[in-house]
Amino acid sequence: MKTSFLNNIIMFMLISSTGGLIFVFNRNFSFLTFFLIIIFSLLFLQNKIKKTNFYSSLLVILFVSSLFAINYTFAINPQSLTKYLFFGITILTTVFTSFYYNNQDNKRVFINSLYFVLKLILFHALFNFIAYFFIKNNLSLITSEYHESFTFNYLFHYPSRENSMINLFGLDMYRNAGIFWEAGILQIYLNILFFLEVSIFKKNKKLLALIILAILTTYSTTGILLLMLQIVYFTRKELKSNPKILFLILLMIPLYSIFSSNLTEKVYGEGESSFQKRLFDLTQPVFITIKNPLTGVGLDLDRFQEVREGFYINSDINSVLRSFGIEQKVETTSKGSTNSVMYMLAGMGFPTAFLFIYMFFKQQIIRDNRLMWFIITFVSVMSSPLLLRPFFFLFIVSGFIQLFNRITLYKQEIS
Repeated sequence: MKTSFLNNIIMFMLISSTGGLIFVFNRNFSFLTFFLIIIFSLLFLQNKIKKTNFYSSLLVILFVSSLFAINYTFAINPQSLTKYLFFGITILTTVFTSFYYNNQDNKRVFINSLYFVLKLILFHALFNFIAYFFIKNNLSLITSEYHESFTFNYLFHYPSRENSMINLFGLDMYRNAGIFWEAGILQIYLNILFFLEVSIFKKNKKLLALIILAILTTYSTTGILLLMLQIVYFTRKELKSNPKILFLILLMIPLYSIFSSNLTEKVYGEGESSFQKRLFDLTQPVFITIKNPLTGVGLDLDRFQEVREGFYINSDINSVLRSFGIEQKVETTSKGSTNSVMYMLAGMGFPTAFLFIYMFFKQQIIRDNRLMWFIITFVSVMSSPLLLRPFFFLFIVSGFIQLFNRITLYKQEIS
């Protein structure tokens, strides 16, 4: 019972560290708390520690830290040591978390904890959505260095960012972000919960309906797209063995209608600025990396923003984009990137970025329907700055641990 409670606390902190408001408004304290919880948990498991996992985890820390150290040393501009030390804390916390779960007797303990915590996040998100209509006149504004949000006694939160207010089903409301700093992150975890329910757990129709409803309240184009992809994938895969799942395909008509309307608004309507920013974050880093292919321009966000502000795309990329019916209107920006894959590419160069993406694909945590899982998570980190945060970085770490496990076992066999 104690172990199960500890597993869920660690999972909640892991998820919150990747977009949660508790880390946005109290980053240093929250990361310190998370780190101390992990250390305490490892001490709690000291009699169960497996040598193979220990040596593999140690190798991952040394190898990945070396890649970041090389990037810090050889990036084109001087980098902030403080910011790279923060990456070091992220590496340690992520590897220790992976090490903790890998030493559990139950191999599915990570998935079980993830499933449990995501259901709590779902129910909170639904209450968050409903509560707004009763408390909207009693909200207060809270701010941090990089973010601000409306809150009701810190129980419910509503983003104050541009385009956060929408009209859904004839009602004016904020896009549902739950415990996260923006709605696009909530939809990621809801889509992950949908995947777990359909792929691994009970296929509970009531729970699936609640997840779909919650995703709709985020009004996220990416979220609805990922949901439709999952419905098509699992309906086709399981229709013969489970005809009851056919009800999911009936949802495609209203979902596609909402998705199409949302997409048109963002590409050609009032939400065009958001689409243009994402399009620019997709294309510009490619050209930056071509000019700095080996080590990139560094991961210091301030230096990266300076580079991209003065960087203009020489190629007439619009000639290609027009063939798809779109046009890139943004020429430069001083803001950070919404696309964490492309940010990593520009920041670390081709070799390291491709290695990390390969390990992300080779992750060993979710093995059921691996292709669909990769699509969900890869599209998610392509649309939000989350890849180098603990939850998603954990899957990169799991790929490295699998590699070093094989090396360690091979050495033991020949010794």
